[in-house]
Amino acid sequence: MNKTDLVNNISTKSGLTKKDVETVLNSFLGEITDALSTGDKVQLIGFGTFETRKRSGRTGRNPQTGQEISIPESNVPAFKAGNKLKEAVK
Repeated sequence: MNKTDLVNNISTKSGLTKKDVETVLNSFLGEITDALSTGDKVQLIGFGTFETRKRSGRTGRNPQTGQEISIPESNVPAFKAGNKLKEAVK
């Protein structure tokens, strides 16, 4: 399912217009992005938690030349599914 399919499904089930659903969905995703970029986590009880995790620095290789390169540590987004979501998927 892609974003267009999601908007269409929500619009059909809720009776809202596709434009309104897309506006809400974009706002929702923007709020999650803003929260994660400031280091906060977003917890939706029963669904899951969006958070950032620190990935430590490491040594990698350039696949073309085989030369070792240093990859710095970074923050990466992560999602941990909640119990209700886990049960629904089983």
